[in-house]
Amino acid sequence: MAFLIYNIMKKIVFLSLCFSLGIFAQNNPNPGYWQQHVDYKMDVDMNVNNFQYKGKQELVYTNNSADTLHKVFYHLYFNAFQPGSEMDARLQAISDPDKRMVRTFTVANKEVKESRISTLKPNEIGYLKISDFKQNGVAAKTRTVGTILEVTLNEPILPKQKTTFTLTFDGQVPLQVRRSGRNSEEGVVLSMSQWYPKMAEYDFEGWHADPYIGREFHGVWGNFDVKITIDKNYTIGGTGYLQNKNEIGHGYQDAGINVVYPKKTKTLTWHFIAPNVHDFTWAADKNYLHDVAQVPNGATLHFLYKNNPKIIENWKKVQSKTVELMQFYNATVGKYPYEQYSIIQGGDGGMEYAMCTLILGEGTYDGLLGVIAHEMGHSWFQHILASNESKHGWMDEGFTSFIEDLGMNELADKKSENPFEGSYKSYINMANSGKEQPQGTHADRFDENRVYSITSYSKGEVFLAQLQYL
Repeated sequence: MAFLIYNIMKKIVFLSLCFSLGIFAQNNPNPGYWQQHVDYKMDVDMNVNNFQYKGKQELVYTNNSADTLHKVFYHLYFNAFQPGSEMDARLQAISDPDKRMVRTFTVANKEVKESRISTLKPNEIGYLKISDFKQNGVAAKTRTVGTILEVTLNEPILPKQKTTFTLTFDGQVPLQVRRSGRNSEEGVVLSMSQWYPKMAEYDFEGWHADPYIGREFHGVWGNFDVKITIDKNYTIGGTGYLQNKNEIGHGYQDAGINVVYPKKTKTLTWHFIAPNVHDFTWAADKNYLHDVAQVPNGATLHFLYKNNPKIIENWKKVQSKTVELMQFYNATVGKYPYEQYSIIQGGDGGMEYAMCTLILGEGTYDGLLGVIAHEMGHSWFQHILASNESKHGWMDEGFTSFIEDLGMNELADKKSENPFEGSYKSYINMANSGKEQPQGTHADRFDENRVYSITSYSKGEVFLAQLQYL
C-alpha cells in the first residue's frame, strides 16, 4: 500500500510540475506558457523601541508576457491592520470570524464579538507608506488604495523587457492579530511576514491585486537580497541563506569560525540571499534558542524557539521527528530543492512561507509535530508549485493535508488503515449541511470560515484520496 501511494504521489506531482513549469517538450499543452520574474534588493532598519522601520527597495521586473504593461501593482499588506480596513469590515460582517482576530464578551446577556483590529490605537496599527517611487530613475505616479499601491508607469514595459523600480518605505509593525505582528501572546517580539512592498502577480488572467483580508497569498518568482539592521541582541530566523555568519554569531556560524562583532555597535546587519522564491519572511526575538538538525543527503533544519522551560523539552524532542518527516516527503513527493528550512516560533497558528514556517510554540508535543508536518508540507505544495492559493485554496491546502496525514501515519507506532478518514467525515458533514460552496470560490469570499476550511483542506484531501483509489 505504501509503495502504491509513493508512486501515485510522485506521478501526481510530476504531472503537476510538468504542466506548471511547461517542460513537456514534445507535447506541451500550453506552449505559450510564461511567468513574470522579480529581483529584489532591500535594506531595512528596524527600531525595536517603537516597532517602526525604514527601508529602501530596488526591484528589477522582467515582463515575460506577450503584453505591454502600462501599470503595475504592489501589495501593502500591513495597511490591513487599521480600523475601518476591509479586513476589519470582514471580521465584523462574517458569521463565524476567526477566533484569533476577535474579542468575545457579554453585553445584556448577549454574546458580542469585537474585531481586534477595530480597537487598535495609532501606535498599534500596521502601515506601509511609500515615497520617492521611480522607474528607471524617473519619478512615477502612485496611488494607494487600502492594501494596494497602483503605479502608472512613465514608460510601458514591453514584452520580454526589463525595468527597474526604486522606492523608499516606512512601516509600522502592528500588534499581533493574525500571522504578522509584534508582541504575540507567546511573547515573540517580531513576526515579519508580508512586511514589505510586494509586487503583485501578473499572469494569463491579468493582475492579481486583491485587497488583503487575511486569508491566502500569491506571489511572483524571483531572487531576494535583503539586509536587516536590528538591535544586536535579537536573533533572526527566516527565508534565505545568511551571508555573514561570522559577523552575526547567534548560533549560525560554522564550527571553528570566530565571530567578529563590529566594535562599539548597538546593532547588527543580517544579510540574506534567497534564490528563486516568491516571498521573504523573518522573525526576531531577544530570547530565541537556536538548534540545528541535518537531514541525511538533504537540507539543514533550523529550529528557533523561546527560551521557555515549559516548551524546551517538546522542541528538542520534535527535531528528530522533523528530520524523519522531511525524509518521508523527499521520498514520497520529490527532494526539497533548497539547502535549508527553518521552523520558527512566531505570532500565531501556523503559516507557510518561503524556506520557513512561523508556528505557535506552546501546547502539546503532538500538536507541535502535527503543525510542523502540515506547514513543512507546504514547501512543496505552494512554495514549489506556486499555485494561486487565493483562487484555488484546495490546490495547496488539500495536497498538503494529504501528505501531512500520510507522513503522520508513517511516524505513528500504530498505523491507520485509512489516514484520510477525518477529512471524509468533515467533508460529508459539510455536504449534508447544505452550506457547501463551489471549489473555485475565492478564499476571501466564502460565506463562512468553516466552509472555506473544509472545502480547502478536507475536500481537497478527499479529492486526492479518491484519485489514489482510481
